Amino acid sequence: MSTEKRAPLDRKRVADTALKLLNETGLDGLTLRAIAKELDVKAPALYWHFKDKQALLDEMATEMYRRMVAGTALDPDDTWQERMRKVNHGLRAALLAYRDGARVYSGSRFTGTDHAREMEENLRLFTAAGFTLAETVRANATAYAYTIGFVIEEQGVKPLPGERREGYDLGDRARMLAEYPLAAAAGAEIFEDYDRHFEEGLQLLIAGVAAQYGR
Repeated sequence: MSTEKRAPLDRKRVADTALKLLNETGLDGLTLRAIAKELDVKAPALYWHFKDKQALLDEMATEMYRRMVAGTALDPDDTWQERMRKVNHGLRAALLAYRDGARVYSGSRFTGTDHAREMEENLRLFTAAGFTLAETVRANATAYAYTIGFVIEEQGVKPLPGERREGYDLGDRARMLAEYPLAAAAGAEIFEDYDRHFEEGLQLLIAGVAAQYGR
């Protein structure tokens, strides 16, 4: 009989295992049964830590956030524009590290207060730049929604870097839309060069915030 001692089952171990499996199965294939099998435990053991799959997703999103900010520090000399760019580029990069990362993160609730320090620093920077608290929240919530939505669409085409879902071949699309030349040509602007598209969209959003609130 093996005398090897297994690590104790806790919330972090379950979430770490779920995030590892996520890249293999995607969100739709991620089940408590599959996670339990990977951990070599019975599925009911997971319910001591998570009452349902959504509770697990909340912890997974929280762990994604912890990993995203680990070892990083916000620059107090950032302008609000620089901060908005850095935060949302960092969020996008973190989400792209996981298959269906944006779907996991979207709508999840943080399980602790890990996010509060960075949130407080962002609120202080924006209000010091002349935004009201309400304007600060609205501007950053809009940028967050843009980033989440962008990555959900991006991962619908490219689930992971180097992958591309069937049905998104630009040549096939152009031939199918041959009677609509502008729509056909738009394919390259929709389904290619996501890095450039994200940056351009974020700059449009920042310019809109500045125009709307006179900053």
